[in-house]
Amino acid sequence: MSRVEILSETIRLDQFLKWSGVAPTGGRAKLLIQGGLVTVNGEVEQRRGRLLVPGDLVGVEGVGEFEITKSSR
Repeated sequence: MSRVEILSETIRLDQFLKWSGVAPTGGRAKLLIQGGLVTVNGEVEQRRGRLLVPGDLVGVEGVGEFEITKSSR
């Protein structure tokens, strides 16, 4: 599991996939999410706008799992 720091209190799922480097574009993030390849806290999530907070776990099939943490900056 990798930890990914975010700079704000929340981040949208599609933005997180781009921020973490999993998806190079928003379009690719959308395809991953709508294809059922993304989980949030163990549940398949198909809403691009799902708000994530520090402590959430995001899994991407074939890529891995990521824990969201808040940046101390």
